[in-house]
Amino acid sequence: MPVVRFGLIERALSVFAPDAARRRYDSRIALELKRRLYDGAQGGRLTAGWSAGRTAADSEIALAGSALRARSRDLVRNNPLAAQAVQVLVNNLVGAGIRPRAKSTSKARNKKADALFDVWSKRADIHGHTDVYGLMALAVREMIEGGEVFAIRRPLGSDQRRAGIVPLQIELFEADHLDESRDTQALGDGRSVRQGIEYDKSGRRAAYWLHPIHPGDTQPGWRGLQDSVRMPADHVAHLFERQRVQSRGVPWGAPAMVALRDYGDWHLAEMVRKKTEACLVGIVIGDDGGEAGVAPVVEDAEGNAIEQFRPGMIAYTRGGKEIKFNQPTGAGGVEEWSRVQMYQIAAGYRVPYALMTGDLSQANFSSNRAGLNEFRRMVDLVQWHVIIPMICEPIWRWFCEAAFTAGLIDTSDVPVEWACPKVESVNPKQDAETDLLEVKAGFASRSAMVARRGWDARMIEEEIAQDNAEADRLGLIFESDPRHAAKAKAGQEPPADDEDAGGSPPPKPKKD
Repeated sequence: MPVVRFGLIERALSVFAPDAARRRYDSRIALELKRRLYDGAQGGRLTAGWSAGRTAADSEIALAGSALRARSRDLVRNNPLAAQAVQVLVNNLVGAGIRPRAKSTSKARNKKADALFDVWSKRADIHGHTDVYGLMALAVREMIEGGEVFAIRRPLGSDQRRAGIVPLQIELFEADHLDESRDTQALGDGRSVRQGIEYDKSGRRAAYWLHPIHPGDTQPGWRGLQDSVRMPADHVAHLFERQRVQSRGVPWGAPAMVALRDYGDWHLAEMVRKKTEACLVGIVIGDDGGEAGVAPVVEDAEGNAIEQFRPGMIAYTRGGKEIKFNQPTGAGGVEEWSRVQMYQIAAGYRVPYALMTGDLSQANFSSNRAGLNEFRRMVDLVQWHVIIPMICEPIWRWFCEAAFTAGLIDTSDVPVEWACPKVESVNPKQDAETDLLEVKAGFASRSAMVARRGWDARMIEEEIAQDNAEADRLGLIFESDPRHAAKAKAGQEPPADDEDAGGSPPPKPKKD
């Protein structure tokens, strides 16, 4: 019950109208109760400096997005913790690649589409630096570091096509390519543009206005390409994480930026202090009072005035007679304080502290595994709700459409399933036994277990069949071949009874 004092008005009313005073007092108590339903909404001394806006997500991103991207990239370039946090996320979210496998009702079509994709994937990058899985890794890195990234569909012209190769390539654009100056609310026909994204009259994305060259590029010729180009939405895959109803993304490290910057500044200041203390070994002091009005002079061993510190230095004052050695200050509590700051930074980037810092001294096997399990749940969520639907599926759709247009497959609509990278086990033997029990009990299929490891079940089965055929041809028998284990078990004779084994027969029951 909140403490509400009987005010001056209530006291005055109580003399002439006690019932009115009571009702007013009860109303004040009820109002105070409503105000205190959420402490976070209260005003007062503790929340006086808390300024929280009510703006829409897109409005906030429009104001802060550019600065957040610039600062995030600066931290990744210059701060090892930020660089490691981003790398850990990329390693776990995409790793060696999220791989597609055709899943139509026709085995021949599946095999053809998979073979075409395997060949095309090596030539997917329009710049020729990497394959389609390298583009995925770069796109995810851009999403984490810059908040968003655009994958552009680039069909190949007739002069660039090669026989048997799907005529398609992919180009990645950073978030800065989007022309944010195009922010007109209405274009006519119900269309509108917001932060460089064009919407139709139904509110669906119709196009993106993109600069052909990065606005920050200083190469000659940029002046002639300042105008943005309209790119149809079906030619653009926009990858970003939605945390609100928003149209664009923000860097993942935004909650930790200030803490990381402050921690870096503190670490630098602490390092300078330690280096300064280590430079000055001692100082020879004496009586500087011999010359009135002359300031004390501090010199090195050669008599030169000290203007900068060097390692191993001994300073001399005028008339020095006694040496006093420098005693570096202690660092009590620094390690614990530093660890707490890094806990917050790791939480801001959504990565485990041990993975960001490499410090496993604070975790045992059980706690480390529990932390990794929660981290992997987050990874699964982002893989299946962000990366796969926002960039993997569009790339597969573009690939199928280009292959069908080129006459390489018989349909442009080929269902697909995705296999995420294998999660390395902390206890491989125990996890393998658990998987085996699940398959034996019918809780999971072999195909599901193979896919969990990042492979295609059909490919594994074909390789096993080839290995078995080659082993049979060479007359080799391996313990890993279950066929021979089954034959050996079937060929075993049933165990002999006691008489056949030469033992005594069991005693006959006694008659009553």
